[in-house]
Amino acid sequence: MRFTDQLNHCDDAEQLLSALPSTLHDLIPANTFLVLHGDGSPPESGVSAESGSGKVPAPNPPLGKPSASLWVQEHQRPLVIPSIAAEKRFPDLTEWFSASGDKSLCILPLRTPVRWLGVLCVGRSSENAFSDEEIALLTLAADYVALAVDDRLNFAASEKARLELESEQTKLKLILDLNNSIVSNLELKQLVQAISPSIRKVMQIDAVALVLPSAENGDLEVHALDFPDSKGLIRPGIIVPPDGRPGEVFRSGKAWVGDISEERSHYLDLGHKAALQEGLKALCLLPLARCNRILGVLSVARFRKHSFTERDVEFLLQIAGQVAIAIDNALAYRRISELSDKLAQEKLYLEDEIRSELNFEEIVGNSAVLRRVLRQVEAVAPTDSTVLIHGETGSGKELIARAVHKLSRRSSRAFVKLNCAAIPTGLLESELFGHEKGAFTGAIAQRIGRFELASQGTMFLDEVGEIPLELQPKLLRVLQEREFERLGSSRTLRSDARVIAATNRDLNALVDSQRFRSDLFYRLNVFPVYVPSLRERTEDIPFLVRHFAQHFARLMKKQIDTISSDTMNAITRYPWPGNIRELQNVIERAVILSPGKELKVSPADLKPRLLENGAASGVVTLEEMERRHILSVLDQTNWVFSGPNGAAARLGIKRPTLQFRMRKLGISRPTRR
Repeated sequence: MRFTDQLNHCDDAEQLLSALPSTLHDLIPANTFLVLHGDGSPPESGVSAESGSGKVPAPNPPLGKPSASLWVQEHQRPLVIPSIAAEKRFPDLTEWFSASGDKSLCILPLRTPVRWLGVLCVGRSSENAFSDEEIALLTLAADYVALAVDDRLNFAASEKARLELESEQTKLKLILDLNNSIVSNLELKQLVQAISPSIRKVMQIDAVALVLPSAENGDLEVHALDFPDSKGLIRPGIIVPPDGRPGEVFRSGKAWVGDISEERSHYLDLGHKAALQEGLKALCLLPLARCNRILGVLSVARFRKHSFTERDVEFLLQIAGQVAIAIDNALAYRRISELSDKLAQEKLYLEDEIRSELNFEEIVGNSAVLRRVLRQVEAVAPTDSTVLIHGETGSGKELIARAVHKLSRRSSRAFVKLNCAAIPTGLLESELFGHEKGAFTGAIAQRIGRFELASQGTMFLDEVGEIPLELQPKLLRVLQEREFERLGSSRTLRSDARVIAATNRDLNALVDSQRFRSDLFYRLNVFPVYVPSLRERTEDIPFLVRHFAQHFARLMKKQIDTISSDTMNAITRYPWPGNIRELQNVIERAVILSPGKELKVSPADLKPRLLENGAASGVVTLEEMERRHILSVLDQTNWVFSGPNGAAARLGIKRPTLQFRMRKLGISRPTRR
């Protein structure tokens, strides 16, 4: 039929609703046709009112949801009003039709099995003007109109979804291209040239600029630019004033979007003025953030004003994140290349020369923290004072103890060591002081203790914090009076051994928990020496790696000539919870498994693991370890900051630096009671 053919030629819902009044008039003559949209209707809720002769001049129709529409929606059947003048239930709708010259009204539902679309209102200029046959015909026409409108709405929704999906796919492809560019381009200017065309095409950007701090003085400058339509007013190398918008974004780390033409003159630096002269209007500045650092600013601009939406900014922030990774990689690559060149020029004899110059042949490294420890060793070695060495396990406390012994006047005497944690509690007293024959079951012969052996020499007590509480008074007596008795003997013996103790435990905490005697602690803590962990002296790792590699290569009759920069960087970045002992074991294993002349370290050996003392609550952060160490040193110095024996000197830093670190770590002096 012609009615359906005319509606089928309409491509979308809006066009169909515009054509509906005249098409219905051809089917059923009437004075007024009005479509009122309901919930679930197209977003442009509108009104169509026409007669056979064209538009009907009438007041604006009701655009809300009239009560008559609610009635039809509730009852799901046509509503026939024979006389508008006599109808009092729906004044909001009948007044409009009455003003249009209508005297009777028929309101039909526009619905599908899925949703409610609204109502179709047909008005005539006479009362009782709708017959049953006409109402049936109008109902059939309304059902078809509803299906036709619903079909076009569904098509429009699917088309919108398709376009959004294509847009998302295009953006995802852009992110993938960025990732590929990050991997394949380690030079910043090449990177910008590689990614800018894609950004401009996908995001419809007219200009892309990369603003980075200058390597010479740190000022922000345009490092790279992609602006095909430029007049030459903006070019790489232009300095960006620090008080402008890019400087503000660089300092705050927050994106900024706006129009250059609307900016206050205070922010119109030379770069912005040049952009205005270039014809650019809308500007978006995005911080290049990486690991809590702002590396620079990504600047994108368009010729159209107010053209950056929130969705644009959100996606551009993702792009900025990828660009920040690329910049970080490029800077890291530059540093690694410089380090690789430096390492390639180093020779093994240089390491030997450093060690011989410091007179510590067994200690490898030249970091500032290690040199500070060695200066402490040189200061205390000539004396007979008791030394307490503390630090993490595997950090080289025994080597420091040996260095103290070798530089002392006792170097020609015995260096006797005892690991207090390795001896059962019942036998530790016998190991320290000896026993007589028959002193206990199994004592079949007299035994000389370690203190007796170390007389005139050095006694090294490793893991001194593991000494049982009941044995500590006897050790204190040796330190104070230089006297002891063997087990099973009443004869007092004397020992002139110098005591060097070491521990990886917090003796202050043990004293507080009454598991270590305070008087013994003070006797041991005459001259404390803190051995830094390997994480605190990462600059020594290359020296240690080469030293251990050459050492084990000689033992295994292998030849290890090279260590790749990637391997060295991976070793340097690893936190080394086992410190030098762990590093030594890893290098020994790597020498065994390396087939050629290049040292190959298994990636499995460099996977971070939970620290033993952090297994219950996760890893102990480096910040927490620093906090504990500073507190320990402050306790040892009785919270004295300055002076040669103050906390700052022992930590190897200046007093303002120590106070800054204390504020950052939340360390404050305990109040006296």
